[in-house]
Amino acid sequence: VTDLGYSDHMGFLQRVKNILFQFSQDVLFTLVSVVKWDYLFTEVMGKPTTLCETIGKDFEYPRPFLPNFKFVGGLHCKPAKPLPKEIEAFVQSSGDDGIVVFSLGSMVKNLTKERANTIASALGQIPQKVLWRYTGEKPDTLTPNTRLYEWIPQNDLLGHPKTKAFITHGGTNGLYEAIYHGVPMVGLPLFADQPDNMNHMRRKGAAVMLDINKMESKDLKEALTDVMHNSLYKENIMRLSQIHHDQPMKPLDQAVFWIEYVMRNKGAKHLRVEAHNLTWYQYHCLDVAAFLLSITALVMFIFVKTCSWIFRKCLRRTTTKKKRE
Repeated sequence: VTDLGYSDHMGFLQRVKNILFQFSQDVLFTLVSVVKWDYLFTEVMGKPTTLCETIGKDFEYPRPFLPNFKFVGGLHCKPAKPLPKEIEAFVQSSGDDGIVVFSLGSMVKNLTKERANTIASALGQIPQKVLWRYTGEKPDTLTPNTRLYEWIPQNDLLGHPKTKAFITHGGTNGLYEAIYHGVPMVGLPLFADQPDNMNHMRRKGAAVMLDINKMESKDLKEALTDVMHNSLYKENIMRLSQIHHDQPMKPLDQAVFWIEYVMRNKGAKHLRVEAHNLTWYQYHCLDVAAFLLSITALVMFIFVKTCSWIFRKCLRRTTTKKKRE
């Protein structure tokens, strides 16, 4: 499933569009990785290595995977620690209304003045206190209930009992932290895997997703009000949280075990299938299909030629017999 917004239940036309889009993305990704990234991975690993050999997804719809795939999503999540005194004082000042945590990740330093004012105006219309990780110019519409921070202890804030909602860009780390602590979300995805991640959460009933470039202040306010007051969002995110916590060991411990397992077993090549050594046309059985089609075409050709020869021979005999008569 790509970031077209489709779920794991797609119609025929959706699957066609999905395949074409995925193919174009694979071509683009391959070109970019070859030009910009492969040499870095080769330098770090000390041998010819590509980005495609190293990278992997950790947030997917259910599908079959090989034995050498071990998912450890959320290995960075952990119980909340006490907040810094200044932040804790601001959080406690929210009273029974609670707080909203807002972060667009470390890659987004600022927004356009118009977008920042739109967001700040919406945040000023809710009774909750808002902690906004933002390093851009202070919005003109910023109200006293909202404070800007260059950095926030996101995991600790999401685990705080006064946290009511999380406004996020949909990065994988933030999503896992929200799931871990059971905090419903308002998604403002920007690029890459973020739209797909937020679509996943929206379909699970744990988030509302908005277009950050088109939304108005009232849209963000309504989305926040919805996720904080509609109990279904909290119930759905708590269900996901329960599933996430229901594991035989912590994800970090699992990651450590499998890393050491690979080291103990000299690369654990017994978990790899031979498909990794096939070419693309062998993997998709195109050579086999071409061979079978060739054999079928040859048999059909011989059959048609034989029938044609028999027909012509019979026709000549019939013509000769008629002439004799």
